[in-house]
Amino acid sequence: MKKVMILIAGLVGLTITANAQQLAASKVPSAVKTAFAKAHPDLKSVSWEKEKTNYEAGFKLNGKKTSELYTLNGMMTESEVAIMPTELPAEARNYIASHYKGVKIKEAAKITRTNGEITYEAEINGKDVIFDAKGNPVK
Repeated sequence: MKKVMILIAGLVGLTITANAQQLAASKVPSAVKTAFAKAHPDLKSVSWEKEKTNYEAGFKLNGKKTSELYTLNGMMTESEVAIMPTELPAEARNYIASHYKGVKIKEAAKITRTNGEITYEAEINGKDVIFDAKGNPVK
């Protein structure tokens, strides 16, 4: 039983590491750090992760958990701001209520891409359910 638990813990750790890797600021390309500093000159506390080929800056802005995704050359592609589950569009809340009866939304976020496209994300049972700006499920 002990070996099974160790194996499961290892697999969970590997899965988390594969999706996003914590990075020291010294490992973040200067173009990314420069773009972030230009957008947020007063922010001093930021954590960095690597997401596939992009870099994610995590920070608090106006008291809300926020993150921004940057390409290798420092172009921001999207921002994500934590919201209350009640702030999800009504259609999204209705979808969750009918497809995930009795399940609580752990976290919710509003994602804004630089092209203006807005999506919403709800974490349910350990997975993210994505909705378009009107609250229709995307994935």
